[in-house]
Amino acid sequence: MRIGFVTTTYLPSRNGVATSTALFAQGLRELGHEVDIYAPNHPARPPAEEGVHRLPSTMMGAPADYPVLLWPNPPVVAALPLRGTDVFHTMHPFLAGALARLWGRRFQAPVVFTAHTQYEQYLHYARVMPRRMSRSLTRSHVATFARSVDQVLVPGRAMEETLRGYGYGGPLSRMPNPVNLAAFQAADTPQVRSAVRERYQIAQGAPLVISLGRLAAEKNLGTLLRSFDLARRSRPELRLLMVGDGPVRLALEAHAPGGVVFTGALPYAEVPQLLAAADVFMTASTSEVLPMSMIEALASGTPLVAARSPAAQDLIVGDNGIICAASEAELAAGLLRALDSGQLPRRAQAARDSAQQYDLRVRARAMARMYEELLEWRGEQKSGPTRSG
Repeated sequence: MRIGFVTTTYLPSRNGVATSTALFAQGLRELGHEVDIYAPNHPARPPAEEGVHRLPSTMMGAPADYPVLLWPNPPVVAALPLRGTDVFHTMHPFLAGALARLWGRRFQAPVVFTAHTQYEQYLHYARVMPRRMSRSLTRSHVATFARSVDQVLVPGRAMEETLRGYGYGGPLSRMPNPVNLAAFQAADTPQVRSAVRERYQIAQGAPLVISLGRLAAEKNLGTLLRSFDLARRSRPELRLLMVGDGPVRLALEAHAPGGVVFTGALPYAEVPQLLAAADVFMTASTSEVLPMSMIEALASGTPLVAARSPAAQDLIVGDNGIICAASEAELAAGLLRALDSGQLPRRAQAARDSAQQYDLRVRARAMARMYEELLEWRGEQKSGPTRSG
């Protein structure tokens, strides 16, 4: 098969959608399929990118590391290898989704939409109208777009509930994000853990907590820091690595308690090492749908402590983590419970075991089967309505 991913964010941007897209492309290619990626031009893109086709973009008014996709003019589109694509797959219901749908119709190929984001959680980045109006229009647009495509996918329960809340009542399927288990298993060694702790001047025996992701308002990071500070009153030796960068970093650093180290943005290749060095992964966010960082933590054998959310309930099963109310006291108590030295080895193994279902090869095979079934159905229903109803 030949698959065309149409996305508004891709490597080297650092976010879950970009990483998930790259991993699915890798897995599908390893299965023998051809994958083309249509993504915004990025100022830090590598000089050679096999199978990646950059579309016009601008950094004007855009957050750092998030170029804004622009509508390509006819000469740009004419130069793209669109003809012969079997399936167009978009991760976005806005401009990228419109392009995927247009190209699908033009080349008579089905269109798949993966809804990755609780969009109304991010409206503060585009203050062009009153928030209530923005929320209403966003919900209506996303639901309408979902009804216009051939297959709707969601990473997990959180996004399914979000789409239903937006008014989309059609069929959908869950397709969790993948993780390259081999990379995380290779980093899970005493040598790697020791080297990371030395790099950030953290004692080898100190209990280490990690938070990984974009430092942004919707991540509820102030609550996370206050929860850590509260837990540290009982265990002063606690340390916290805040991995990532973003618009609220300076504010967080200005009010961070003792024991916190901000690493800034780091290459994705270092993520397995950092997660392997930690004892517990902690998040206070309730805006995630099925975050790559939490799946990656499980793959590293790092149990989770998470604020209650559909995403946490999807990922935390048995002993691989603890779900808490999104309050400072509850998160602090959950963190101290997770760090119980008598329970940590069991929790770490449970984390590794639960990550197997997200392995890149497992998820890529599932995605390929979905495409094949869609093409078979499309062949039988060429003149019929879309499956989204």
